[in-house]
Order: sequence, then C-alpha cells, then structure tokens
Amino acid sequence: MLSSFFQRYWVEIDLEMRRVVTSQPNQPPDLGVMLQYALGWVDQEGNPSNIPTGKRIRPVLLLLAVEAAGGKWQSGLPAAAAVELLHNFSLVHDDIQDQSPLRHNRPTLWQIWGSAIAINIGDALFTMAYDALERLSSTGLSSDKLIEIWRIFNRTMLELTRGQHLDMRFEHQDTVTPDEYISMITGKSAALLAASAQMGALIASGNPQLAEHYAEFGLNLGIAFQIRDDILGIWGDPSVTGKSAATDILSRKKSLPVLYGLENSDKLMRVYERGEFKQADIDEAVAILDTLDAQEYTRQSEERYYQKAISALEAANPQGAPAEWLSQLVTSLFERNY
Repeated sequence: MLSSFFQRYWVEIDLEMRRVVTSQPNQPPDLGVMLQYALGWVDQEGNPSNIPTGKRIRPVLLLLAVEAAGGKWQSGLPAAAAVELLHNFSLVHDDIQDQSPLRHNRPTLWQIWGSAIAINIGDALFTMAYDALERLSSTGLSSDKLIEIWRIFNRTMLELTRGQHLDMRFEHQDTVTPDEYISMITGKSAALLAASAQMGALIASGNPQLAEHYAEFGLNLGIAFQIRDDILGIWGDPSVTGKSAATDILSRKKSLPVLYGLENSDKLMRVYERGEFKQADIDEAVAILDTLDAQEYTRQSEERYYQKAISALEAANPQGAPAEWLSQLVTSLFERNY
C-alpha cells in the first residue's frame, strides 16, 4: 500500500504547507477557511475535518528523489510543499473550467462560494506555492541551485497551463489525434511529476545530468499513470474504481482509447455524434472499442511509457533504501486493477 511508506513524509509535508498557508499577514478568517477547505483541512464551516484531498504523490516523489540522490529528505520540504500547493491551485481552477461539482467526494470550492471567489483562492494557492519555494533559501542551497530550481518550477507552471489549454480546446475540436492527446497529458498530468523528481535530485546532488534522469522518470511515469486512468475510465471495475463503468464514455471524454477508436471507426464517430447518451449508446461504443482492440492498444501505450520510466530510473541509479521505495511507488501506482 502507498501509505506504508508515504507515512514517513506525510506529517512533515502537511506541517510545512500549514506553515505557509497560515503565516500570511492580515488574512481574513473566511479566506483562511476557504484556503484550508481546498486543502482538506476544514469543512466549509471551518471545523477541522482532515479529509484526504489526494495521496500527495508529487511531494512524496520529490522527497524520495532527494533521499535516493544522496540527500536528507528534510531539506526538500519547502519544495515539496510548493509542488503540492501548485497542484491544488491547478485543481481549483480546473474544477471551475470543467464545472465539476465534486472533488474527493466533497463539493468543489466554486460550488460553495462561487466561481469568482474560487478563482481568487486558486490565485492565493498559486502565490503561496512560490512563498513555499522561497523557503528553500534557508536550507543552505547555493544561489545557482536555487535559481535552477526556480527555473524548473516556472517552466512547469507554463506546461500546466499549456496542457490545460489543450484539454479545454479538445472539447470543441472535432478531430484530436492520439499524439496530440499525449502532448496534452504531458503538460497537464506529467509535467509536475517530472519537476518533482528533478527538483528533488537537484536539491540533493546539484548534478543537472542526474536530475534530468529523474525528470525523465517522472515524466514518463506521469504519462503512463494517466493512460492507466483512461483504461479504468472505460473498462474499470466499479467496485475497485468507485465510479460507474464506462464513465468516460458517458461524459464523451476524449481519452486515449476513445481517440484511437474515433480514428479507426466511422461507426464510433456516428455514435459520438448522437444527442444525450443512453445506456444502449454507451454499450455500443464500448463494443466498438472492444472490436478494435482499443483496450490492448492503450495497454501497449501504457507499457511503453512505463518501460521508459523504468529505464530512466535505472539510469538515475538511486541509492540505498529509497531506491526500493521508489520501486514500490511505481509498483503501487500500477497495481490499480481493471
């Protein structure tokens, strides 16, 4: 289980994030409630709740990379808090743009307080991410290393917005190729994982070449992880995924197996041009995808990026117990059943 080795980092990541979020001067109480609600620390009334808002995979990966590259994981805590705050900023804005009513089984921020307020909270989380990153300057890192980490963080923020732009554009674009889709998830889903691993290795070693291997590992891991989600979104077992079967078909999500199907079947294209989907339409779409072996195509794509991630990790040559923990992390992420 992920929690068996994430636990050693979770408490300190949480404390570091709380130090950043609660240290802002002149913070109105209701603003504090909204910020902490977005991070799962309180309910909408401000009562402590500590409802998990994710597995903290990105900051944990960063701290694992610090240790695996020969450093003390505590030195990476400011950067770990920064990547998690940046991730949550992106989720707040993503929920507004997608009009998503729920996240982690709770009403989304905009559903409770409105889009304008939620945009402002997202902006605050974005700024706090940089505040957290600035705290690296007190850990003894050299100026050159701090500047390089800052550069990686800035570049990643631009990649997140590029990926989100493509995702929104694809909703109204008649034709999207599988390659265009991979480009989109590279920005939206994989870039922050890549940056987390890269920054962790750089904090520990100061070696840009070593850090690039970790970045390549995180990038391909993120792409493979999203592709696994695409498979689960159509063929996943509801008792395992917690979602209805073929939920991505119902929402007409342009996931990788769907794009492969649309590229290879006029019949599926005609199904997707229909009005509101009924269960019969969903069943027909899945049957067409099965005829095309779309699941196998998608699994092969996942395996290709998974192997790239493993090769990059081997090139990074992680050391000691953290090398085994990184391997366990990868295994755990891909143990999600169909």
